[in-house]
Amino acid sequence: MTTTFPDVTISTERLVLRPFEEEDVTALAEMMNDENITAWTSVPHPYTPADAHAWATRDSHTERAEGRGIVFAVTEFLTQRLVGIVHLRNTNWRTRATEVGYVTAPWARGEGYASESVLAVAQWLFREQAFERLELRTAADNTASQQVAQKIGCISEGVLRNAWTVRTQTADGGWTDTRTDLIVWSLLPEDLDEGDGYDGYDGYESYESHQSHDPRGGSAGHPGDAVAGQRSDAHGHPVGADRK
Repeated sequence: MTTTFPDVTISTERLVLRPFEEEDVTALAEMMNDENITAWTSVPHPYTPADAHAWATRDSHTERAEGRGIVFAVTEFLTQRLVGIVHLRNTNWRTRATEVGYVTAPWARGEGYASESVLAVAQWLFREQAFERLELRTAADNTASQQVAQKIGCISEGVLRNAWTVRTQTADGGWTDTRTDLIVWSLLPEDLDEGDGYDGYDGYESYESHQSHDPRGGSAGHPGDAVAGQRSDAHGHPVGADRK
């Protein structure tokens, strides 16, 4: 049984989803220090260039090499600028099910990039990898992420009460943890068969296999693995939802 995803690049009309590279470090560090990403994820704050370097050159690749999932750097086709992350994680190879997390750079929001990239990954996952379930978990107040789930055809399955901690900003500019519910969403192959795209967008146009990136040794302990019995955010940290 296959227990790792192939090393691939997925292309859509506007985007290229590919493995992270060292050249992404500066843009990644800038993106992950955005206040919305700090609020909805458990990534370190401040998110340092060292954090970005470890993720881009080692830890994101180890996610795939060790069979936990696969990480895509989402870039604009025309500019090659980093617009976000799509991360399949908590993968169960026996049941062919996995969870998706995603973040979008602040400058790229409102363009539909999150929906376009997640839908393309879902189509690739179901059609090329024979998976049967894709799950999302969104913080109860993260309406932007919930809109992405709805836009690609996900079904809301219920609420996990008081299941996660988000961060809220204090008057002095610091951050404090706050408990929140999580909404569970799912997408199945037949859901895509019924809708198969949104607003005229039909998903991925092509994918390309290439040689695996060298994980460059070490573990994915930081930025972080999903801990047994615990979920991880789009950047690999234990989380219920990122989701902006």
